[in-house]
Amino acid sequence: MAQKTEIAVIGDRDSVMLFNALGIKAIYVDTAQQTERAIHQLAHAGCAVIYITEQAAALAGEAISSYKTQPFPAIIPIPNRTGSTGLGMQGVKDNVEKAIGADILFGEGR
Repeated sequence: MAQKTEIAVIGDRDSVMLFNALGIKAIYVDTAQQTERAIHQLAHAGCAVIYITEQAAALAGEAISSYKTQPFPAIIPIPNRTGSTGLGMQGVKDNVEKAIGADILFGEGR
């Protein structure tokens, strides 16, 4: 029987290969097609949490959006080895604003 993957990470090899040492399944991608395929495969396999580098997430916006209204998988953007693009923080800001109707994190006039 195949072991179920609870947590996985998707991104470029240099950014995600160390996750293997932590026992987290790491999937290396270079293209939008590879990224979208990896997201769908993990989701269909029942993966609960998918960490994805912000750079890879930018390539697969449509695939990520298709899971936003579902409870699983939670797809969480993380910085890659070169740093953050701001995509992850923008997602947090958007979700907070949608939930409470105001930008309490980065609101103007503070």
